[in-house]
Amino acid sequence: MITVRTFFIYLFIMSGDTYLIRALPFVIFRGKITNRFVKSFLFYVPYAVLGAMTFPAILFSTGNIVSSCAGLAVACILAFREKSLITVAAFACLASLLFS
Repeated sequence: MITVRTFFIYLFIMSGDTYLIRALPFVIFRGKITNRFVKSFLFYVPYAVLGAMTFPAILFSTGNIVSSCAGLAVACILAFREKSLITVAAFACLASLLFS
């Protein structure tokens, strides 16, 4: 069982860690970034992180890999055909439900 004292110790350590991660780039990089490689790398990092977090969740969300892959396939097809986000999400859920 965690005590109140231990909880607040963990809370302060985590808040300090989170603050440092967000504040250090402002302290370290004071000038404008002019390197094209660094700028392009920083531009694509959010997309890569979002994909790395989302893709496993898609495959293991239903507990059935077949229904997950069916939903993913439908979502990819509709997204490449430039359908709206609501349409893609609704039909991916429907396909996943039909295959489960």
